[in-house]
Amino acid sequence: MNRTWTVVLLVLAFLFATWKLVFFTVPQWMQAVVVRLGEPVRTVREPGLYMKLPFIQEVLYFDRRILDYDAQPRELLTIDKQQLVVDNYARFRILDPLQYYRTVRNEAGAQSRLDDILYSNVRETLGRHTLREIVSEKRTELLEQVTKRSDENARGYGIEVIDVRVKRVDLPEKNEQNVFSRMRTERERLAKKFRAEGEEEARKITSGADKDVRILMADARKQADIERGTGDALAVKIFADAYGRDPGFYAFVRTLEAYRKTIGEGTTLILSPSSDFFRLLKEGDGRRQ
Repeated sequence: MNRTWTVVLLVLAFLFATWKLVFFTVPQWMQAVVVRLGEPVRTVREPGLYMKLPFIQEVLYFDRRILDYDAQPRELLTIDKQQLVVDNYARFRILDPLQYYRTVRNEAGAQSRLDDILYSNVRETLGRHTLREIVSEKRTELLEQVTKRSDENARGYGIEVIDVRVKRVDLPEKNEQNVFSRMRTERERLAKKFRAEGEEEARKITSGADKDVRILMADARKQADIERGTGDALAVKIFADAYGRDPGFYAFVRTLEAYRKTIGEGTTLILSPSSDFFRLLKEGDGRRQ
């Protein structure tokens, strides 16, 4: 009985070993290259179960998902003679596993080729532009150009470069203070310019407001003089009409008003008896007599 189980186990082990040597599976996220004595013989891109020759053929697996490449920060010189330290990364995938195996063999070789390709394209593309354009104005456009050129260069290695991005752009430590000083000077110059323009505009507004005030005041005085003249003319007309109807009564009323305004309680006047001011008083004494 023990010998039977031993034989069964040996047969099962042989079958399992034979299965592993003859059959292989390709997962959904992988692709494979079958090599015979180091030479590729076929490429397997679809997932499933496949056969190979035992001992002679070997299966190499390559990831078909999008992979990341993180480059080391490198220095480059812009067209306006500014040194920058650019830290960039890329996303890529293995488009042709057979070409990939023949040219770079493995991921380490791919990283090395990508390092040369990306640095060359980043340095060449960004080096034709100014610091301001790289940092803000044309950054997206420039990185699209880098991605396109890098993809064209990497196709020969069976690699597709999907995207190239810059994580950060720094100045070398020795240049930071000089650049910051120039930026500060430029900002101060712009601030003085804007302040001067604001003061000039304020003077224009103040001058215009003063002019408007003077015009309004002159118009107001003109209108007041017109109204005053009209009122005086009307008053003179009324007085003239009143005087023309009864000159004697008018003179009497005016004289009484003069007495009321001039002679108050405790007032002492020293005038000549023949003065016109006492004409009504003298006429009053004569009538009483």
